Amino acid sequence: MTATTQGPAQLTSVHLVSLGCARNDVDSEELAARLEAGGFRLVDDPEQAEAVMVNTCGFVESAKKDSVDTLLAAADLKESGRARAVVAVGCLAERYGRELAESLPEADAVLGFDDYADVATRLTDILAGGQHVAHAPRDRRQLLPIAPVQRPQAAPAVAVPGHGQAPDLPSGLAPASGPRALRRRLGSGPMAPLKIASGCDRRCTFCAIPAFRGAYVSRPPADVVAEARWLAEQGVREVFLVSENSSSYGKDLGDLRAMESLLGELVAVDGIDWVRVSYLQPAETRPDLVSAMCSIEGVVPYFDLSFQHASPTVLRRMRRFGDPESFLGLIESVRRQAPTAGIRSNVIVGFPGETEDDLATLLGFLEAARLDAIGVFGYSDEDGTAAAGLDGHLDEEVVEQRREAAADLAAELMDQRAEDRLGEPVQVLVEEHDEDERVWVGRSAHQGPEVDGTTRLVGDVAGLSVGDLVRATVVASEGADLTAEVGR
Repeated sequence: MTATTQGPAQLTSVHLVSLGCARNDVDSEELAARLEAGGFRLVDDPEQAEAVMVNTCGFVESAKKDSVDTLLAAADLKESGRARAVVAVGCLAERYGRELAESLPEADAVLGFDDYADVATRLTDILAGGQHVAHAPRDRRQLLPIAPVQRPQAAPAVAVPGHGQAPDLPSGLAPASGPRALRRRLGSGPMAPLKIASGCDRRCTFCAIPAFRGAYVSRPPADVVAEARWLAEQGVREVFLVSENSSSYGKDLGDLRAMESLLGELVAVDGIDWVRVSYLQPAETRPDLVSAMCSIEGVVPYFDLSFQHASPTVLRRMRRFGDPESFLGLIESVRRQAPTAGIRSNVIVGFPGETEDDLATLLGFLEAARLDAIGVFGYSDEDGTAAAGLDGHLDEEVVEQRREAAADLAAELMDQRAEDRLGEPVQVLVEEHDEDERVWVGRSAHQGPEVDGTTRLVGDVAGLSVGDLVRATVVASEGADLTAEVGR
């Protein structure tokens, strides 16, 4: 079955569901390109699909549950819709493999990362009644050399989602010349995630991601820039650089300043107005990188800093580094160079061994930091992590009490930070028109996609379109959401 022998209406239809983070969204678009190139027709309505593929998230318990619930809902379509097969891919599928297949017979197959290159063939076989044997999970960090600089030679033989190249892709799926990204957009907004690396070399005791995502692998700069050019041709105005650890970019390429160079190349891409970097490790965020992110025109001064905690004792048990003084010093450096920069972070409370004093240290840091966005998570054990075996586990009720207290404080602090921006001039990327309220909505430069609030535009909004960059002045706030007046 190929796209060249049948008309579009006769091609087998598949609906692709993408769960979890922006990195997973990039992987979903790789899968979409592979499926389309392999003779499938992508459809938006799951009721009209003959196959439903769910790109799962396997990070924390709530994400796992959401993934399983989505798979079960898709399986129901085999009774009420056209669906003949439900397939699990993504992090949950890779992390649990055969165990997931055995515990969830409603799914017709569980595919791992190694199946991505032949996903169209796999799905064709499944629809024909073939039985796919799910993989036995393994530690993917062992697939590449320990030394980062030895990885570029070995990486092509290892499946790394979101890094694929396909010189034989049909036109319209990727750039016409140069490195051709294996990607098919599933959305149409003016922002798109752009993967710069995969995997992680850190050994944080609470995190299972490195074991199933593998060792750190940077994408070659030429591939990243070529994909940015293609995205610009699709109407994208902001590229959101994603990875498990963006501050490590280039270490396996032998260039610790590769990110600074990459940023300069990306802002030169015609049609790309904003370049945004996500997920920086504070201990690896070098002064030169901070300066580049604050000074290169087109790079929005936005710092997604993974603090996780502020107590030195808890951070050591997490196998991380830092303290309130060093963290506040980093924040001060950012704001000295870019006073209106956006800074966000996630924190974990209730980690094994966390004392009341440790919690007070964290809360005091948050009060002093004045972050724009704060995600608060209560600790829970994750399979295969070192933290699960630590002493000092707290009762679930205590963890939840601490989470609620930290979340309440975070909400109050974010409200205050947003209020601080009243009267501030902002540049806003227009993303949608809210038909119900008859207003245009977008994001200011300090607001990252989906998690950092939005900016509602009022005033002289006649003639606005999705993808426009407009200047406005903040006139009101509600939580992290702002209202800004155009023409003022």
